[in-house]
Amino acid sequence: MSEWVSELAGRLIVSRKRDGRCVYDAQAKQELIEACGRPGISMARLARDCGINANLLNTWVRKHERKAVAQALPAAVEADAAAPAFLPVHIEAPAAPAQAEVQLQARLPNGVVVDLAGCDLSQVCELVQVLGRLRCSASTRN
Repeated sequence: MSEWVSELAGRLIVSRKRDGRCVYDAQAKQELIEACGRPGISMARLARDCGINANLLNTWVRKHERKAVAQALPAAVEADAAAPAFLPVHIEAPAAPAQAEVQLQARLPNGVVVDLAGCDLSQVCELVQVLGRLRCSASTRN
């Protein structure tokens, strides 16, 4: 256990209540929460070295993160309030696409060769849609 962790563990628990629960020092608790945010620090090991339950430390860290988000949220809402709710979007009509010729050749497992040369894109789309509606021979076998 490093020196700063042992010093922190000594300051963390101030006293105990009659039912056995601990009373924690607020400054030491805050230092422990900030230490959990450092890279390479294991929360479970830090909790064990300080003599507290890892779930308790995890709860403290989550509450601290929620509190930080809640404090930052009103500032973000105020900044967004100045901006208009809706922004105009200008969409320009696309230029008419040139008719492209398609070169398509497909070799099917049964030996059939489908060769489409010089077709335009709309004709190929129609052919694919028609073929998609056909029943597959593999799915009709019993």
